[in-house]
Amino acid sequence: MLTLRPELQTPLVSQIVDGLRGMIAGQALKPGVKLPSIRGFAAMHGVSVFTVVEAYDRLVAQGWLVSRANAGFFVKRRGDDGASGAPYAQPPQPKFDARWYLKQIFENRNLPMKPGCGWLPHDFLFGDALRRSMRHLSTDGSSLEGYGLPYGHMALRMVIAEALAENQISVEVDQVLLTQGSSQALDLVARQLIKPGDTVLVDSPGYPNLMFMLRFLGANLVGVPRTPTGYDLAALEALLAVHKPKAFFTQPRLQSPTCSIASAAHLHRLLQLSETHGFTLVENDIYADMDPVSRSTLASLDQLQRVVYIGSYSKTISPNLRVGYLLARGELIEDLAQLKMISGLTSSDISERLTFGVVTDGRWRKHLKSLREKLAVAHRKTEKNLTGLGFELFHEPGAGMYLWARHPDLPDGAVLSKEATPEGIMLGPGQLFLLEPHPTGWLRFNVAFSDDERIWRFLSHRIDLGRQTAQ
Repeated sequence: MLTLRPELQTPLVSQIVDGLRGMIAGQALKPGVKLPSIRGFAAMHGVSVFTVVEAYDRLVAQGWLVSRANAGFFVKRRGDDGASGAPYAQPPQPKFDARWYLKQIFENRNLPMKPGCGWLPHDFLFGDALRRSMRHLSTDGSSLEGYGLPYGHMALRMVIAEALAENQISVEVDQVLLTQGSSQALDLVARQLIKPGDTVLVDSPGYPNLMFMLRFLGANLVGVPRTPTGYDLAALEALLAVHKPKAFFTQPRLQSPTCSIASAAHLHRLLQLSETHGFTLVENDIYADMDPVSRSTLASLDQLQRVVYIGSYSKTISPNLRVGYLLARGELIEDLAQLKMISGLTSSDISERLTFGVVTDGRWRKHLKSLREKLAVAHRKTEKNLTGLGFELFHEPGAGMYLWARHPDLPDGAVLSKEATPEGIMLGPGQLFLLEPHPTGWLRFNVAFSDDERIWRFLSHRIDLGRQTAQ
């Protein structure tokens, strides 16, 4: 019999995990035995269903339990993963292939319902200004032949420097390097700073493309847990006591997938820790234009001494317009510009001229205001739909593109996503954003693509099925 003691400092999740693991190892729970349903266990022990979901998820990831669709959770048998030797010596290899799923997201972008995607609908973007800029570019007599400049189109770099000065980031034009989207910016910084074997901190959960990129470079990745107000600072300081990271790649504002926002106090502490432990902060601020609130950034507080700052226009103008930028101190920006030339010569001067035309359009600021208002409305609607079905929300920012949510009767987002595709629905399973993918009920919802009743009918039906199975 498992006894939980809420008065102890040990979290209830850890007590459940340790208790069940001990019962399995001691054969009190035999291989193949079905555990109580999530709701049943919660009612039996007087704990939250979310506590039980987290505990069961951990035991599955550690190889003690196996989750079977529409059946429940079972003590894992020796042969459940085809392994030989001690039955619980190693956790199972995750069956969810994040790289494959990321590819599927783009291949299935024509599905009618896309709450799991990472871009905005056409009517949220600034297509009219882009078309005006294209017409102007084709008639103003500018040369469309040849290469661009190593640092990118000068006029756009000047506009970026002026805009960032309004946000308290004092930067010279020669500290602005244009890139082919924020992905190239991240790649350049990673290849310049990171060598095989270096330890790198990343947000957890975080950006899957960045994780793949850093692992390809041979980095040892360590996740820093996110909270609704930024970071688990106690966990971060404990990690720093063990590891000596070279850099921390992070999204303080409207982070994907959680949409959490780091407080000013957290930013100050992050800079202190960076100074003390000697690591570079790479601030990925690609959702800044979606934020209705003017906030401090790591770059504004540090003025690029220990911070590299990354931005992008792809989210707010068009994802097809691959124009991003990075800011860094003088000597580092020179190295990054050289690396950009070595790896791909120049970025697209045509795309940069088009972007310049858009951001100098008289309606640019009005577009951003309208975009923020549309996202705020979409947040309210999606929050209402999620909470109405019994989802737990990680954070309710009211801004940005995403909500991070889970439901106790939907324990495996990867299974749910596979079931949703034939229904014409693209979901964003939480496994995609984890450093070490394992079954989890967390899902990322793009609020701009979540206003379709068929999505909510599908989820409601799956929740009902999950409850029937658990009973």
